[in-house]
Amino acid sequence: MASQRDGPGRAYRIADRRRKIFDGEGSAIFGGRWNSPGRRVIYAAESYAGAMLEVLVNANIGRIPKHHAWIEILIGEGVSVEELDARKVRRWDAPDQRASRAFGDQWYDEKRSTVLLVPSTVVRAERNIVINQEHAGFRKLRSSKPKPVIWDERLFK
Repeated sequence: MASQRDGPGRAYRIADRRRKIFDGEGSAIFGGRWNSPGRRVIYAAESYAGAMLEVLVNANIGRIPKHHAWIEILIGEGVSVEELDARKVRRWDAPDQRASRAFGDQWYDEKRSTVLLVPSTVVRAERNIVINQEHAGFRKLRSSKPKPVIWDERLFK
């Protein structure tokens, strides 16, 4: 279902700067596509644009966010990375999120890797990055200082 690989990489995360950005508290409370509540994971995207689109599709606020910031996450050598083969997980993109959560919960509980690469439902040509904050390898990740997101107001018209 998934393959293991090591390697350098980058991920981008956009979140409300009034809370810690490099933290999985929100997903632990509410859950997400790849985790049920109670599991502390950090969601990010392969690109800054992908991170913006994920925020837009999930926030659904209809106005320019005032408190968003972004970070770049460095995934260096020696960080364990698992890549999901979406062809082998039926209904991973279903709105009920049962299949994707079941897969992600098992990945998290088994601590198979620090990072899980999964397909984006928003940008099908890119992947999202799911980071297990409770994995021993999490301490090897680094993030930049938060920088303000400059939104183009045309996105909210």
